[in-house]
Amino acid sequence: MTDRRLEAIVHGFVQGVFFRHNTRLEATALDLTGTVRNLPNGAVQVVAEGPEEQLHRLLAWLRHGPELAEVERIDEAWSDAAETYSDFGIVR
Repeated sequence: MTDRRLEAIVHGFVQGVFFRHNTRLEATALDLTGTVRNLPNGAVQVVAEGPEEQLHRLLAWLRHGPELAEVERIDEAWSDAAETYSDFGIVR
């Protein structure tokens, strides 16, 4: 099976609430690779690669995020994995 790539921009109250840290924990538990970063506009960008089923699980988690987050919406884009990541990291 070919791995897939999910690029998600998470909008809402998602910075300063440990969103990146918890996203990394979730993605690692799902055995996904990629990155998570804060964007200047207050959103969070997630790029994740792996089996599509696992990516859908991550996306479901992103819809609510950690306890203090307030997710308003997610813009998502799907493609084939580029296989450029070896783990899941936080970009500062």
